[in-house]
Amino acid sequence: MSTAQRIAAEALGTALLLAIVVGSGIMAERLAGGNVALELLANAVATGAGLIALILTFGPVSGAHLNPAVTLMEAIDGRISRPMAFAYILAQTVGAVAGVAGAHLMFAERIFALSSHLRSGWALEWSEFVATAGLLLVIRGVSRSQPTATPYAVGAYITAAYWFTSSTSFANPAVTLARALTPSFAGIHPVSVPGFIAAQLAAVVATTLLGRWIFAERIAVIQE
Repeated sequence: MSTAQRIAAEALGTALLLAIVVGSGIMAERLAGGNVALELLANAVATGAGLIALILTFGPVSGAHLNPAVTLMEAIDGRISRPMAFAYILAQTVGAVAGVAGAHLMFAERIFALSSHLRSGWALEWSEFVATAGLLLVIRGVSRSQPTATPYAVGAYITAAYWFTSSTSFANPAVTLARALTPSFAGIHPVSVPGFIAAQLAAVVATTLLGRWIFAERIAVIQE
């Protein structure tokens, strides 16, 4: 695949991911009658299912990172060049913002509006660290041992993480930034964004180091 194809796949895939996250959040708000648990369930199931479909679709083209945290982990490991990693992250960020706009247009909402949903505090930021670290470990372990199962593992993990983390598992810097632009159920107040992204980036560093140690033997066997 050409560089342009890979970058376009990351942008389009991330845009569709945000359309799923935000669109399902808006639909859940409209149909759940104020039942927040039902709204979260609908949002989680839609996101998990959507991730499986998107990774299956764009994986053969770009690897379907759809997440700067994943791209950074792969760049640190030397599996993607720094210039390509930068291009991926830029494409993911632009795609994420476009996906929010697309979701809003589907529901006749303003194209962009800042969220008022505060998600601040050490517990939520720790939650984002755990959510992101768990996601990266799942990707690292499954993609090396059972690559064809990766889409299903990622979708299953994110669906679960919506429920076992207090932050509802953003686990993605581009997603976090873009979700500040929606006032829907899926939104996050702009002042909460830096703490979430800092936690996610810290998880990239910690997971890369820990993952190299935990999966070292498995990776060596696969490479042989």
